[in-house]
Amino acid sequence: MTGARVLDADLHFYFDPVCPFAWLTSTWVRQVIAAREYRVEWRLVSLRIMNSHIDYASHFPPEYEAGHNAGLRLLRVAARARREHGAAALDPLQAATGEAMMERRPWADDLPMLDPAREVPFVEGILAEAGLPLDLAAALHDECEDAEIRAETEAALALTGRDVGTPILHVDPPNGSAFFGPVISRRPSDAEAVELWDHVVALARFPGFSELKRSLRERPQLRAYGVEPGDVGQVEDWHAGSRRLKR
Repeated sequence: MTGARVLDADLHFYFDPVCPFAWLTSTWVRQVIAAREYRVEWRLVSLRIMNSHIDYASHFPPEYEAGHNAGLRLLRVAARARREHGAAALDPLQAATGEAMMERRPWADDLPMLDPAREVPFVEGILAEAGLPLDLAAALHDECEDAEIRAETEAALALTGRDVGTPILHVDPPNGSAFFGPVISRRPSDAEAVELWDHVVALARFPGFSELKRSLRERPQLRAYGVEPGDVGQVEDWHAGSRRLKR
C-alpha cells in the first residue's frame, strides 16, 4: 500500500463504500473516536473483487453487480487520493462518500453512481466535501488502480479467512485479531456506542473467540434503504437465501 501510513493506529477499518453495514459500523466507530482518543486507519476492500469468482446472475439479486462495480469505481478514487495525498485523506473521503451514498433518498429512486452522465459530477461533489482535488474523479474508470485495491482486499481476507464480507476490522494491528463486522443495522446512542465498543474489543482480544452470529436482522436504518430517522425498525429476514449479508 502506498501513501503515508497512520502511525500506531488502534484500528484498521476496511470498507467498501457501497456496503450499508460498513457505513453504519463506521459511523459508530466515529462516535467512539469522538468520545476517546482512538486512532483509525481507513483501508480498502472491494466486494466486487471479493466476489470475482461468483456468477452474479445466479447467486445475487439483479442490482448487486452494478452496485459492487460502483463500489470498485469509488475505491479507485480512494486509492488515488491516498497515493497522492496520504492515508489521512481517506478519513474525510470515507465520511463524505458514505454520507452521499447512504444518507440520501432510496437508491431505487435515484443513484448517480449508476448513471454515466451524472457519476463524475456526483463524485466531484464528494471530493469537494472532503476537501480534495476534483481531478481525482478521473480515477473512476482507471483500472490501473485495481491492483492496489486487489492487494489490500487480499490482505484483509488473509486476516479473516475468505468467507466474509464488509466491513473488516483489525483491532490492535499488526498482531491483534481481525474479523468481519461487527454488523449493525442502526446507530447506537452516544452512551451505548462506547459500551458496545468495549464489549466488541473484549471479544476480539480473547484469543479463543471465533464467531457470534444471527441470521434475522432489520433493514439498514438508512435513507438509502427507505428508512427515515426515527422510524421503528422491524427485525426481518432481510437477506433471505442466497441474498447473504456480505453481498
